[in-house]
Amino acid sequence: MIIGVSGASGAPIALELLRALQATEIESHLIITAGGEKTIEHETELTVRDFARLADQVYDNKNIGAAPASGSYRTIGMAVVPCSMKTLAGINSGYSDNLLLRAADVTLKERRKLVLAARECPLSAIHLRNMYDLTNMGAVILPPVLSFYNRPETLQDATCHIVGKILDQFSLPYTPFKRWEG
Repeated sequence: MIIGVSGASGAPIALELLRALQATEIESHLIITAGGEKTIEHETELTVRDFARLADQVYDNKNIGAAPASGSYRTIGMAVVPCSMKTLAGINSGYSDNLLLRAADVTLKERRKLVLAARECPLSAIHLRNMYDLTNMGAVILPPVLSFYNRPETLQDATCHIVGKILDQFSLPYTPFKRWEG
C-alpha cells in the first residue's frame, strides 16, 4: 500500500496509519512531500527520519522514476494522508511533477483504490469541484471528520477512528476502530 503524506495538517493520522499497517502483512510504501516533512516535524514527536522508519519502503518524492510511478508495480492502492488542496488539485489535473502525484495518477489509471484524506476547512468551490471530479474518476474522498457516536475521549481516539475509516476502504482490520452498533 502506498502512503502519501502532503503538507496539510494531519500528520498524526499518517503516523497512526503507518503504525497500524505494521500490525498487518501489508507492506507500506511511503512518499512524503516537502510540505509533508514540515508538517511531520511540527505536528508529531518524530523527526522525518524516524517517521519514515515506520514504513517498509521510502521513496524520494523527486524520483519520478521510482517503482510507484509505474502501473506494472502492483499495489493494493494508495492513501494520501493528509491530502492538501494543492496535492488534490495536482491529482485532479494529472499534473504529475513529483512521485506522490504520479503514484496517485497511476493508482487511478490502474483502477486501484485511491483514498484522499482531504484536509481543509472551510472548503471553497474550487476544492469541492476538485473533490467531485476525483470522486467521478474513482477516488474516495475521506476527510478526517470527527465522529462522536464512538465517544472519543482523547485526540488519539479521534485519530484512530479516522485511521479505521481509511483501512476500511482497503478491507483491512483495525482493532481500535469502534463501529456504529445502533
